[in-house]
Amino acid sequence: MYLRHLQLGSFRNWDRVDLALRPGPTVFVGRNGEGKTNLVEAVGYLATMSSHRVASDAPLVRQAAAQAVVRAALRREDRELLVEIEINPGRANRVRVNRAPLPRPRELLGLVKSVLFAPEDLVLVRGDPAERRRFLDDLLVSRTPRLAGVRSDYERVLKQRNALLKTARLARGDALATLDVWDGHLVDLGGQLLAARLRLIADLAPHVARAYATVAGADAAVAALGYASTVPLAGDGTPIVEGTALPGAGELGAALGTRIAERRGEEVDRGMTLVGPHRDDLVISLGSLPAKGFASHGESWSLALALKLGCFALLRADGEEPILVLDDVFATLDAERRAALAAVARSAEQTLITAAVLDDVPGELRGTVVQIAGGQAVPLDAGPAENGAVDGAVLEEGAR
Repeated sequence: MYLRHLQLGSFRNWDRVDLALRPGPTVFVGRNGEGKTNLVEAVGYLATMSSHRVASDAPLVRQAAAQAVVRAALRREDRELLVEIEINPGRANRVRVNRAPLPRPRELLGLVKSVLFAPEDLVLVRGDPAERRRFLDDLLVSRTPRLAGVRSDYERVLKQRNALLKTARLARGDALATLDVWDGHLVDLGGQLLAARLRLIADLAPHVARAYATVAGADAAVAALGYASTVPLAGDGTPIVEGTALPGAGELGAALGTRIAERRGEEVDRGMTLVGPHRDDLVISLGSLPAKGFASHGESWSLALALKLGCFALLRADGEEPILVLDDVFATLDAERRAALAAVARSAEQTLITAAVLDDVPGELRGTVVQIAGGQAVPLDAGPAENGAVDGAVLEEGAR
């Protein structure tokens, strides 16, 4: 898969930008604050319907504008995919694919696959469990789009159950009877989500281990992934290795139900759900020690990079080449890590790179260079972009 055309309207600092792109590496170069990261943020939004920088959509809309628009033409094997997202803060977003509106925007998830590595990814190793849960679930949905519904429904049930628990502290009778109904929904959805996360970790772990060995060197400690859950059957943080027997959704749901029953009184007293996937954590280890709290700064950077390279390898192994996005990372890497990342970037069908200084980017990745300055994106190379039936005008027309 590769992005052949990108058009933005009122997105971040861009009033309008219209870019024809090609396979291979493209470098967006410009001073900080000019908007190069905003371009790749829009590409990531096509894949995840969210930003890697902010938690809500409001900051994505240019000041004084009512909405932002991201339009793209992508090539998937031998067919064209036209995507338009209308971002409406405070209201439902609207999505069109090949000019047809999608009834539910989340139906877009899984159609566009990308892997982004950015300085913010250090939080995957050093940050809170919520960052790692989001990482897992975003990758889950990219691989298996139907899980977007499971994830969304679980969050909805959790919100309703928490509201009911707060009420149950004051009026136990009817509220507790209704709580049993929500428990059933939470058990069903939670079991599915737990099973999917465990399967994902088992599939991802060997790719991460190989990537870490490449980045950090063969003599480095072995990187491993485990799962620490509020449901003991789902894991205690021990690394999940190839061949590990994994419990199914039914078993995990039953175990979740047992734990909920055991902690019912405590949940009512505290007014919140204390058991379930929303309280769990992805455990990243180096050798016998958890990376969080023990890994050095360099090891943490290598692990963050290995996680994203592992994602790229996993999606590629699934049979579809994701777009690789590298946001301002080469300047922060030493020579060994830079070489490891460049090797993967060279092999990708399309790599989009941002840099403040072109010299920070390895020479073999300077295939196409786009200068970002003064609200303009100007290609610096003389080569023509790929010709095709879809240009900016047709993208505009298809959005009406």
